Amino acid sequence: MPISREVAVVGTGVTPFGVLYDRPYLSLLHQAADEAVADAGIELDRVEAAWLGTAEPLLAALIGDSGAAVTEALGFAPRPVTRVSNFCATGMEAVRGAALAVAAGEYDVCIAIGAEKMRDVAPRGSLVAKTVEQSHPAMAKGRTAPGQFALVAARYLHEYGYGRDALAQVAVKNHANAVHNPKAHFRSVITTDQVLAAPMVADPLGLLDCTPTTDGAAAVVIASRRWAERYARRYALIEGIAVASYAGYYPALFRTDNDFLGFAATRDAAAAAYRQAGITDPRAQLDVVECHDCFTITEIVNTEDLGLFGRGRGGAELLAGATAADGDIPVNVSGGLQSCGHPVGATGVRMVAEITDQVTGRAGTRQLPGARRGLAHNLGGPGAVAAVTVLGAP
Repeated sequence: MPISREVAVVGTGVTPFGVLYDRPYLSLLHQAADEAVADAGIELDRVEAAWLGTAEPLLAALIGDSGAAVTEALGFAPRPVTRVSNFCATGMEAVRGAALAVAAGEYDVCIAIGAEKMRDVAPRGSLVAKTVEQSHPAMAKGRTAPGQFALVAARYLHEYGYGRDALAQVAVKNHANAVHNPKAHFRSVITTDQVLAAPMVADPLGLLDCTPTTDGAAAVVIASRRWAERYARRYALIEGIAVASYAGYYPALFRTDNDFLGFAATRDAAAAAYRQAGITDPRAQLDVVECHDCFTITEIVNTEDLGLFGRGRGGAELLAGATAADGDIPVNVSGGLQSCGHPVGATGVRMVAEITDQVTGRAGTRQLPGARRGLAHNLGGPGAVAAVTVLGAP
């Protein structure tokens, strides 16, 4: 069965995102799943299989790389649980796995859960320690995530003549949006001057150009359209979902054909999702977009790679207000990663939940009038992988 408009998101659940030292990993996972199942109007025993997105199990002190955390937290035995990890696209990869299983006719109802503890590093190890242990040569050269995205930012500003104020506007916009999101890590407005005056992390990216380090979890219940039409209270249809992968974590950015002005993985994933959804003019055919803004530059180049604007136009459209909540094509009305934070495994699921809530009219005070179709996007690696999901009202 083709996936487009045959698979639905029938329930969403998102924990508060933030510095959650008092909330264990399993507790967050449990809360998100409980909320999603309750939102779907069903009991957990109606869910036939689960997908778990956790990018780095060592941060949660999980034993091995399995999905057994779901079995433990939810009492899910003996039903199957599949754990996935795909850089920053981990959460959306979990959604894709559940959606494809439903589309294949294997199950009627599944759940996709994303969870990550980023703030408290367990004594069993950490993401950095694991990378250093593997002796990756790029780590010795300072090619951290801020450092690598700073290369993109510097190239973009140089090539198109923008100043740091264009980058700052992403942070200002998304912090203002997050005031209306009770689940966001940061919920206060900031000014351009504050962004520009913040300590430099990797020139030209300052502290407020970077997403915070955050704990959190999110879940969505996935069902067949046939099941949704019969049992769901409300639902959004998955119109397209795609992942594109390139080289590993560090080589992807340093391919000889990369111009440091965007990411081919995003362009390819978007093209595949758009084909499934029948989208030929994204700016005209989408009402709301949640795109990956791990750094301010990332949102700008992603809006271009997603086909919302031409190359080099993302900064100008941002400054003109096109991506504001009341703009022509609102981007990251949730507050994005800049304000929600980025618990890696949870982020993609949260984005799918946000777009689902928007197109079903349940986004509260951040609801966009008339939103009928939206897009969620993750980028990881940086540039090694991208995931795009298009959701629409029935």
